[in-house]
Formats: sequence, structure tokens, C-alpha cells
Amino acid sequence: MLRDRNWMNAFFDRPAHTVAVDLIGAAFGIAGVGGLIVETEAYSDEDPASHSYKGPTPQNRAMFGPPASLYVYRSYGIHWCLNFVCRSGSAVLIRALEPTVGLDLMRLRRGMDNTVLLCSGPGRVCQALAVTGDLNGCSLAEDPLHLTIPVEPQTVSTGPRIGITKAADVPWRFGLKGSPFLSKKL
Repeated sequence: MLRDRNWMNAFFDRPAHTVAVDLIGAAFGIAGVGGLIVETEAYSDEDPASHSYKGPTPQNRAMFGPPASLYVYRSYGIHWCLNFVCRSGSAVLIRALEPTVGLDLMRLRRGMDNTVLLCSGPGRVCQALAVTGDLNGCSLAEDPLHLTIPVEPQTVSTGPRIGITKAADVPWRFGLKGSPFLSKKL
């Protein structure tokens, strides 16, 4: 587990697209439930698709908070989405996990048995891990959150982001090459 705030701040205080690649293969969990990050998307304050593009608001304030904190928001008023804050105004959306810990609880929360679909998409990740707006602004260095960065770089595929209309062609979606747990093939 990463608990060294200085190291964690340095890791996240970089361009979001760099952090997004380095998060592939990381173990992430909340209160003993989680898995390996297999898909991410990057957003920066200079990106018209980003919530931070027009500057700070009460809704996106966490994106301008310290690196290694969470930005949690509702998508279309339905699903929670989990982001890790990088440099001010930038963040990495966690799009998919390969579930590895607490599968029975994730299955219960999601009401399904299909392990491949448990955390395949940002809304599914949040439902499986019980992420809500209550975690908005929390630090990745504090309980009940845990994050372990992989020692070796992973083989990563790159492609355009999903579900946006502005800057949709920017290749800032990253996935673990060959993973069946991606929300959509890369």
C-alpha cells in the first residue's frame, strides 16, 4: 500500500495522461474490496472535454485540490464516477478494474455473478466498490483507500476516450493490453 504522502503526491503531480498509463496494473481497493486497474482515461484543464476546462466551480472543486485525492461525480445524474486528481485541474478516470478482492461483496452490490462485467465501466466500478460522493476530496493515502503501483510497466493499449463529444479523438484512454475486463476494446 502507498501511504507515503510525499511519494504519492510526487507520483500524481504529473500530467494526467502520464499518470493514467502508470496506473494500469495498479492494485486499488476500498475497505478490502477492489482489484487491478485495467482501464483509465486522462483529462486536463486545457482539455475541452474536462470538467475543469472552464475553471473551478463548486461541483469540480476537488479537481483543483491536492494531487492524490479523489474527484467523484455523478454522470448523467445516474452513476458515480471515480477519478484520481493529478496536477491541479487534471484527473484520471478509473474506467475498469479486474476484480481480485471481495468478489462476493462486489457481486452482491452489483446483483450479478459475471466477474468480467463486475467492474467493466466507471459506473460499475463505483457500484462494486460502493463509491459515492462522500469520497469526493478524500486522499488516496488514507483509510479505507489503498493503492499499490506495479513495479514493472505494463503493456498498455491506447485509444480515443469514450462517451464524450468534445476532443473525443484525443487518444487518452489506456488499457491493459488483452484484458477481458476493459469496458470496451482498445
